[in-house]
Amino acid sequence: MADVETYIKDLKDSIIKRDPNQPEFQEAAFTVLDTLKPVLKKHPEYVKNNILGSLVEPERAIQFRVPWQDDEGNFHINRGFRVQFNSAIGPYKGGLRLHPSVNLSIIKFLGFEQILKNSLTGLPIGGGKGGSDFNPKGKSDSEIMRFCQSFMTELQKFIGPDLDVPAGDIGVGGREIGYLFGQYKRLNGFQGGILTGKGLQYGGSLARTEATGFGLIYFLNALIKDQKDTLKGKTVKISGAGNVAIYALQKAQENGAKVVTVSDSNGYVYDPNGIDLDTVKQIKEVERGRIKEYADKISTAEYHEGSVWDFDIDYDIALPCATQNEINEDQAKLMVKDGAKYIAEGANMPSNTDAIAVYKQNDIIYGPAKAANAGGVAVSALEMSQNSERLSWTFDDVDKQLKDIMEDIYQKIADADAEYGLNQDYQAGANIAGFEKVAKAMLDQGLV
Repeated sequence: MADVETYIKDLKDSIIKRDPNQPEFQEAAFTVLDTLKPVLKKHPEYVKNNILGSLVEPERAIQFRVPWQDDEGNFHINRGFRVQFNSAIGPYKGGLRLHPSVNLSIIKFLGFEQILKNSLTGLPIGGGKGGSDFNPKGKSDSEIMRFCQSFMTELQKFIGPDLDVPAGDIGVGGREIGYLFGQYKRLNGFQGGILTGKGLQYGGSLARTEATGFGLIYFLNALIKDQKDTLKGKTVKISGAGNVAIYALQKAQENGAKVVTVSDSNGYVYDPNGIDLDTVKQIKEVERGRIKEYADKISTAEYHEGSVWDFDIDYDIALPCATQNEINEDQAKLMVKDGAKYIAEGANMPSNTDAIAVYKQNDIIYGPAKAANAGGVAVSALEMSQNSERLSWTFDDVDKQLKDIMEDIYQKIADADAEYGLNQDYQAGANIAGFEKVAKAMLDQGLV
């Protein structure tokens, strides 16, 4: 049996050889593999049975064409993807992303992360991800409907309530989920548990919209409390202005913090008096406008183009809630200069590997995405439970379960950190806590 160091090196070499043009997937896999060495040393049976070799190879990767017609009658072809990564602890669960950047590497990178994130929730859901390189921006409702119907016509062959339950992600909100569900129903009959993030009128869950943002703050509160600290009185920098950012902003303010920034893909606003939640909701949720309009409505605010992480102000907590790899090494160094003590990730892997190294070298306490933003998939799984029971729970019931799940996630990470002597390396703690459950399930089922 190979020693752990050799085993990890050989596995990385194999990934590079098999997937040479998938840098995003390589980054996600390598980051996890390096942190699992203490577990492999303690459990040599995982090396003997090559559990990691199975873990990094999807059980199934599906690619298909998506033809659709625009309002002028022109036909377009996009690519659709669904990667069903690991079902050891339950049916595949993960979002659908509609964005021009989507390719197989991106979907595998997100799907691999989803395995451990879903494991951390404690709920019986495996890892998967999907999407298309279709760009919904600038498209009419009719064009989006026709695309979603074409996409689901093919996807429905590979999903089911006990097999694979997709949800939303970037570019897929309530409108898109509705069109996708309608097409699935047209082809297969009503099966409420086939998608999550649905409208309340046809099986959706209360608190789903708020789940990732609220969950981020519940996780952050547990982390800060363990540091004998409090969110009250802290200055917070948030990126993004979608669901995650908006509801993280709301819950942070309810806990006594002052959030001073929000952003979108063009730029960011800074309001030293604290961002006005109602104004952001009006611009983004009602008017579907750009965040620069905030500065037109609020006299104390200023708008700047570019990344909010290049903005030099003093603050205590960073909450990246926009997209992957939005923070690089230089921006992380600026974070250190500006006095940030904590970072918790609301987006999927928003910090690149160099940025994470800066956090660790400078003792910024880091809550990784697979733990901190698991609230969305947690409530998606609770939606599945409600669909199975043919019941709808109250907002307070769902929110309480969400809070309990997020606090439990932090505790699992802290326990792993203590067990393996990781010195508050919560990234490694999250990877280990998520992996151990999946690895034991794979070993028990002979999935090697």
